[in-house]
Amino acid sequence: MNETTIRRQMRAFILNELVREPDYPLRDDEGIISSGLMDSFALAELGVYVEDVFDVYIPDADLTVAKMDSLHQMVARVLRDLPA
Repeated sequence: MNETTIRRQMRAFILNELVREPDYPLRDDEGIISSGLMDSFALAELGVYVEDVFDVYIPDADLTVAKMDSLHQMVARVLRDLPA
């Protein structure tokens, strides 16, 4: 699985399931949590999604605004631990 596919799938999940605004023009570097689009509960849901879909476990200590605020940060985190 490549970065483009991961980014597309994560963007779709965030916009459709968490933000519930599928047409929102989410930028890769936009602060998703700091801007109020998602809350900490949604971030936890994202962690479950990432584990289910990409087989990447993100510990609670990493599910923070500082580490997971933008789509770019989220995709980088998945890529870092993506199984070979």
